[in-house]
Amino acid sequence: MNIQQQRPLIGISIGDLNGIGTELAIKTFSDHRVLELCTPVIFASNKVINFYRKSLPDINFNYQSSKDFNRISAKQVNIYNCWEEEVSITPGQLTDVGGKYAVKSLVAAVEALKEKKIHGLVTAPIHKKNTQSPEFNFTGHTPFLKHAFNSQDVLMLMASENFRVGLVTEHIPVSEIAKHITREAILSKLNILRESLIKDFGIDKPKIAVLGLNPHAGDEGLIGKEEEEIIKPAIKDAKQHNILAFGPYSADAFFARNQQQKFDAVLAMYHDQGLIPFKSLAFGDGINYTAGLPMVRTSPDHGTAFDIAGKNMADHSSFLAAIYSCIDIIGKRQEFEENHKNPLKKMTSVVLAGAEDEKIEEG
Repeated sequence: MNIQQQRPLIGISIGDLNGIGTELAIKTFSDHRVLELCTPVIFASNKVINFYRKSLPDINFNYQSSKDFNRISAKQVNIYNCWEEEVSITPGQLTDVGGKYAVKSLVAAVEALKEKKIHGLVTAPIHKKNTQSPEFNFTGHTPFLKHAFNSQDVLMLMASENFRVGLVTEHIPVSEIAKHITREAILSKLNILRESLIKDFGIDKPKIAVLGLNPHAGDEGLIGKEEEEIIKPAIKDAKQHNILAFGPYSADAFFARNQQQKFDAVLAMYHDQGLIPFKSLAFGDGINYTAGLPMVRTSPDHGTAFDIAGKNMADHSSFLAAIYSCIDIIGKRQEFEENHKNPLKKMTSVVLAGAEDEKIEEG
């Protein structure tokens, strides 16, 4: 199948076999309107899909399976079989098997993404505990993708319509956060965030709010020195790199006063500082996006939800939002590349279109 076809191929890694990932995929792609916008390729096995399909009796879900990307059906759900063997599925249980096959699905999907056999990737949730192994020594999708694409740095960016929150640090213990807050780290994340807002979200001159690390953003050095010694100098550095960064703001007052509405994105210093307000205000349709990769990857903003797995109770709105965002960002990137292929030629035509014929006066 030609990678330049109009309807993008979106790969789906299935996540933990005992979580809600498969249910989310079945619910999402049983709606044929979604198939008008993309061609899904689910990296799993027919047996896993059929197991969960039985627990969703009211949903009409059809698919075709293939191991050949040249035989992908454009208007159908495609299952790319990553394994053939019988696998023990126990919904709601944290098992080694659930993690092992989550990694198999993810690795196969990322391989297809690297080889440009798919245009973008949406990852269903994995559990950090049962995916760890000598072969997969990562704390989550984001560091794995950074490694897989040899990216110097990436940014975990949560997005819901015009509300976007990026993180300087991700899955590290609270006791270790401060030592990871450096001028270099903040500037790197701000660079990635600015680039992403321009290329992936179509915002010409993005404005970014930077949060402080300490309560009251340090109260001018009374409650910690990081704001004065690290964060303010990093914001100054950013401005010299044409990044419209402002702050540091006290995190509690910032969100309480809805100041996020005045900015295109917010850069939080650590996981809970950014994700608690985001998940509280995004109302279930937030997504997680890995900015800074050469390819597009999104995911829903929730976990494996073992407590409701296999019970036909999972809400697929965040997963659906992740699919739509993946499609949108692919489109925005193509548009950006198109507009910047020959900027001089484009500028000339725009200037000439608005020009009036010069009036020649006789002397």
